[in-house]
Amino acid sequence: MTDPKHIVREGYDRLGDAYRPPTQAVATESRGWFLGEALQRIPAGADVLELGCGPGWDAIVLADGRWYTGVDLSTTMLGLARERVPSGTFLESDLTTLDMPERAFDAVVSLYVFGHVPADEHLPAYRRVASWLRHGGVFCASFPLTPGDDVEDDWLGVPMFFGGIGRDATEHALREVGFDLELSEIRENSDPLGGTETFLWVIARRR
Repeated sequence: MTDPKHIVREGYDRLGDAYRPPTQAVATESRGWFLGEALQRIPAGADVLELGCGPGWDAIVLADGRWYTGVDLSTTMLGLARERVPSGTFLESDLTTLDMPERAFDAVVSLYVFGHVPADEHLPAYRRVASWLRHGGVFCASFPLTPGDDVEDDWLGVPMFFGGIGRDATEHALREVGFDLELSEIRENSDPLGGTETFLWVIARRR
């Protein structure tokens, strides 16, 4: 398999603003519901890290009244996010190798991103997230339900890599690295291809 990170980076660079336009990015039922749940737990003035900020639609909400840092593999996506949230700090990096200070954030948010992380990198990534959170901080993320790695040759017109470990393994791994699960729910909503997509939505609090 070609380098999964290269596939993801190149795919999103090519997609640009065509990926999840505003009506889809903000208003899908599951995404809107989950952002509401997350924001109830992230107070004003909090330090927030978003992994896989994409074109910045969620960043607009997350950065409102908070100290926001966005991370993405894609140069194109970061450029769009910077335009939408000029007050934010943005880093071009792979979340699985990202180097951040320990206990630096009150919340880490990651929507539709861990589905692009190779299966064997999920547990180490959760451990890194736990190290970045202050005690009592929250990890708010969506996770894929299908275990294993795969490449789709034509996803929204570009090749794309997908990886995951499934619900049981995800919940077990999060608990193993020091989280208590406040919310863990499977929800289905429309996807960018006009069909449906099903994800596990989790809010986990750092012990």
